[in-house]
Amino acid sequence: MGISEKDYDVAVIGAGPAGTAAALRAAELGARVVVLEAGREGGTCVNTGCVPTRVLAKTARLIRETRHADVYGVDVEPPTIDWASTVARVRERVDKVRSIKREAERFGAAGVELVHEGRARFVDDSTLVLDSGRTISAASILVCVGGHSRRLPIPGGELATVPEHVLDLPTLPRRVAVIGAGNTGAQLVTVFDAFGSAVTLLDLAPRVLMASDASISEAVSAAFVEQGIDVRTGIDGVEGLARADDGSITLTWRQDDGTSSADFDVVVMATGWPADVEDLGLETAGIEVEHSSIPVDRYFRTVVPHVFAVGDANGRDMLVQAAQFEGEAAAENAVLGANRRTPHHLLPAGGFTDPDYAGVGLTEEQAREADESCVVVTIPYSTVDRAVIDDRETGFLKLIADRRRELVLGAHAVGENAVEVVQAVTTAMAGGVDVATLAEVRFAYPTYSAVIGMAARAVLADRTAR
Repeated sequence: MGISEKDYDVAVIGAGPAGTAAALRAAELGARVVVLEAGREGGTCVNTGCVPTRVLAKTARLIRETRHADVYGVDVEPPTIDWASTVARVRERVDKVRSIKREAERFGAAGVELVHEGRARFVDDSTLVLDSGRTISAASILVCVGGHSRRLPIPGGELATVPEHVLDLPTLPRRVAVIGAGNTGAQLVTVFDAFGSAVTLLDLAPRVLMASDASISEAVSAAFVEQGIDVRTGIDGVEGLARADDGSITLTWRQDDGTSSADFDVVVMATGWPADVEDLGLETAGIEVEHSSIPVDRYFRTVVPHVFAVGDANGRDMLVQAAQFEGEAAAENAVLGANRRTPHHLLPAGGFTDPDYAGVGLTEEQAREADESCVVVTIPYSTVDRAVIDDRETGFLKLIADRRRELVLGAHAVGENAVEVVQAVTTAMAGGVDVATLAEVRFAYPTYSAVIGMAARAVLADRTAR
């Protein structure tokens, strides 16, 4: 790498998972790196997203387990939620996770300069100005700004709460409407339902978790309905919100050629996650925003070759695991002039609902479109000894395999430890392990992961039967 006349070789905007991975990898390659962060390190997921949501999910799990402890001969008083204590625990765990990550220390040890002087904005395609007035020039700029929740542009939209502000609620609401049945909305539905709130879930999509395999959607939706959650998918639109005389919020929506309304204490909008690209001055760098994100090529380059957009900023896979891979790849492409891509088909993702769900690779619909002869097997949790022992028989693992090469194309699970089960399959997929080899793996007994071996053997049995 030649010597640059700029202040730095690489400037990274944002110290979330994408920016941290990018900065450390660029420094490892010998680049002079600066990270510009307007808020706290760690990004949305650690501070207001995945980590606090998971703590809430843990609390919800404790409530559910306690309510059913009597079947194991454990006498427990009906549990209640102390909302203030719950919120305090969430914030304490967030701080703990942040302290473990030690981004600032890691940056310092790697020779990366961390700058907290407000938001960065482009002056031209190689120069940034901070709120403090300081200017930064760099040979390459990596935009790793993350994203934010979106409120629907409807009358009274300002009355809604967005997911990252749920912890700011002064009390636990009795009646909650969640608009948006994606990953975030589904998890919040589970939390509020476990906490004792009456919950209504609404979405324009015809089913919950629209991006997931259809069987995942069907199973989770059925579980929600069984738990008493009012699931309303396929609505025609949300008309608006209005403050009622008693202080509640009246939510009005269109469905089945008519208009419906109901009163709620809180309305949560989990209706999208646009990139946090407002007020970045991208137009001064010759970069346009499309569909609330920055278009990039397969190597994360924007239309300006030395400016990269990584993680939520490019709107592709808005996951921590994707952001980290992309950050490292973009750093190598920026510093070395390389053309590194990332294996986006091997990104396991799921949610901590009740029951949990997860998936990786192709859905059944996608696999059958590509190859009608693919093998699809589903193993119900009711046949897994560990699930029976734990009284967690609701769920399944669906394994999708290529018939000719016998490689796993996708895995989708609902039920206890679904995310961990799918993660194990992802490891096999990444290693190119075929179904026959997976079928020979000896899983500890009794475990949920044993369902993987059962599914692999079922794929082989299907082959033999034909």
